[in-house]
Formats: sequence, structure tokens, C-alpha cells
Amino acid sequence: MAYSTWNLQSPPEFRGLHPDLPATCYYRHLPHWRQQGATYFVTFRLGDSIPTDKLQMLKRMRENWERLNPAPRSEEAWTEYAKSFTTQTERWLDEGHGNCHFRDRKLVKHLEERLHHFDKERYSLFCWAILSNHCHIVIKPFDGHGLEDIIGSMKGVAARHINLSIRQSGALWAEESYDRIIRDDEHLWRVVQYIGRNPRLAGLQNEAGWRRWICPEWIDAGWRFND
Repeated sequence: MAYSTWNLQSPPEFRGLHPDLPATCYYRHLPHWRQQGATYFVTFRLGDSIPTDKLQMLKRMRENWERLNPAPRSEEAWTEYAKSFTTQTERWLDEGHGNCHFRDRKLVKHLEERLHHFDKERYSLFCWAILSNHCHIVIKPFDGHGLEDIIGSMKGVAARHINLSIRQSGALWAEESYDRIIRDDEHLWRVVQYIGRNPRLAGLQNEAGWRRWICPEWIDAGWRFND
């Protein structure tokens, strides 16, 4: 992500990875690092957004990585795997596979409402982009509210409304989301610019198939999407 030079002060409420505070991690297909008070970059996607043959490629990629990195695996090995995994999946997401429900602005509205529903109550929501088949957000959970619970609630309620709208039942989202603690101000700048530019990177030339937002307090502090 090579974007404009970052030269800003920290935006309001942001806190990156603190080197002197404890952090924990659990593992599913991806590692999930947690630190109280930290800010996260999160991506979640519709369940049909990656075709079956691509999912099989990811499975083989994981099996090969496990052979080359037998347990116990280091943090560095997990980080490198997560980077390779997300780089590949982002590329496929941007190709626009699946039903791409968020081409429908009414369905985008359902997700927008859920993203903001508990903002300033359970978390601070800093920015987001909704593309046709996935969503990126920058978010800081408040103490006592786990990131998994927050994202699970967003996805669950949005899924109920969307399924009613399209007269569908069953799972709407892929189960596991990608998340990463944002390290520092410069890392945050790169994440924000990636989120802002992702619609263009995905070849979406107008707002018919995407929406994006950044909180007014950050805009006032000079943090905005640079197109």
C-alpha cells in the first residue's frame, strides 16, 4: 500500500499496539491478536464471495504451510501466513464473485445501520467501506466488549434484515473475519487509504456498488481518504 506520505498527529481516540501491555492470541484459519484498548482493522465477507475452487486453493495453501511450519509455530510464521492469505483473498474479493448483495443500496443501508448501531456505546467506529461482497472497518472496542461479540452482532442482525429483504434463509456471511491490531499512526494511515481506495482497486467506477465513510472527528483532524 504505497500511498501519500503520512505526516499527521494521531487522530482522536486512536490507540495502536502498545508494546508494554499484554496481548493474547487465538488461532482458527487465521491468527487473532487481542489487546485491551487497541484499534483493529477488520474485514468480513459474504459467504459466496470466494468460489469453491478458490477455497480449495486456500486449503492446499494452508496444508502446505503447515508442512513447512510444524507446530509449535512462531508469531512470525503466523504473521507471514496471514499476510499471504489475506493478500490472495482480497484479490479474489475484488473480482466481484458471488451474488454481490451490496450492489443493492437498500441492502447496504441495513449493514450501515448495524455498523453504527452501538457506536460510542460499545465501540468507536472510525471508518468503513462496503463493497459489493465484503466490508472493511476500523474500530476500537470499549472495555468489556470483545471484538468477536461486536462483529458477530453486526453480521447477525444485518443478515436477518438482508435475508428478509431478499427472501432467503441460511448463512449469509463467511464465518471467520480477518482482523489485525493496527500498530501505529503510520500503519493506520496506510489502512485508511487502502479502505478508501479499495472500491477503485476493485474496478468500481461509481457509487452504485460501494459506499465508504470516515468519522467527522477524524476528518477535522486531517484524516481523510485521499483519492
